[in-house]
Amino acid sequence: MSPSRTLPTLTRAEVTAHNTSKSCYVSMGSRVFDVTDFIDSHPGGKDLILDYGGKDVTNILKDEVSHTHSEAAYEILEDTFIGFVATEKVLDTAVKSTHPDQIVPLPPTADGLHELKENGANGGFVFANTGMSSEADLSKETDLVDDYKTHKFLDLNEPLILQVWFGGFSKDFYLKQVHRPRHYKGGESAPLFGNFLEPLTKTPWWVIPILWLPPVLYGTYIAREGLSSTVEEAAYWLLGLFLWTLVEYILHRFLFHLDYYLPDNRVALTLHFLLHGIHHYLPMDKLRLVMPPTMFVALAIPFWKLAHTVFFYNWSAATAVFCGGIFGYICYDLTHYFLHHKTLPAYWKELKKYHLQHHFMDYENGFGVTSRFWDGIFGTELAPPPLKTLKAL
Repeated sequence: MSPSRTLPTLTRAEVTAHNTSKSCYVSMGSRVFDVTDFIDSHPGGKDLILDYGGKDVTNILKDEVSHTHSEAAYEILEDTFIGFVATEKVLDTAVKSTHPDQIVPLPPTADGLHELKENGANGGFVFANTGMSSEADLSKETDLVDDYKTHKFLDLNEPLILQVWFGGFSKDFYLKQVHRPRHYKGGESAPLFGNFLEPLTKTPWWVIPILWLPPVLYGTYIAREGLSSTVEEAAYWLLGLFLWTLVEYILHRFLFHLDYYLPDNRVALTLHFLLHGIHHYLPMDKLRLVMPPTMFVALAIPFWKLAHTVFFYNWSAATAVFCGGIFGYICYDLTHYFLHHKTLPAYWKELKKYHLQHHFMDYENGFGVTSRFWDGIFGTELAPPPLKTLKAL
């Protein structure tokens, strides 16, 4: 299970008990930080930290009389984030709720968060890996100036690709930042190249069926001549469609989310950003949700050759399989766009919820887009919050 789903939920009493130099916790709202290793290096002295051991430090960090802390202090604190504290209002909401498992352990689900807000317990419930609490956060406007000032990653007002290339980012820092979603001007496209290449990076969703459906239909038509019957062709075509679901999973998990196997250099990080990183960084960008035609051709050619290598005994069979697979890709790209931007019927509504959780909750699991089938087979399904009885609280 991903770290974003295993951070513990502590009671206030548990946090308060960690107030010594051997184990010192502090909290900000519902978030808990283990500052034990920072005690001796605190510029203001260890005693000042120990005075606030086990307590909430939200106000003291902002206190101008005592000392207003710098952005660097908040960054250090962020690195010590270990879990959540269930405040009295959180516990009260869970006790009254008909679905307490939606609330605790923290962070809550979207429904649980709604209940907490209604009960006045609103704030600080975020997933460690993404800094988000719900799918609604994906569409919250990013303060461009404040975001750059705080995280020192990319300035969304300037061409992004040059910043990635010349930024000198370490792989760990890059991966941490690129998976913290931002939202640019209501879903518009932030500048990527900032020159004549910019249009090649933007693709409206309707381009996909217009461009690729005719070749699929034509390929299916000519493939029929080399097969014994329409039934035989349909069997090969449906096999290609099924194989696409596996290809979709493999590409998403092992290519788009190569992540921790990336070499730690700017070439690898820039290619990662172009291939998929920008989608996690700006997941609601309406014109960078479907695959640009140039990238599609680059990926489709190897699969054309693979299909004709595997089904070498019959060119028509290989073509039918390939056409079925490409139709699967068309369905995938359209589904991906609609999951991000459309209101959908019941089945797709569940897929939408599942896929957006991949963005705001846990990018290390949930690789299926058109189906959760292969996630179930390979053990990468997004895990729901583990059940916890109120008696245990």
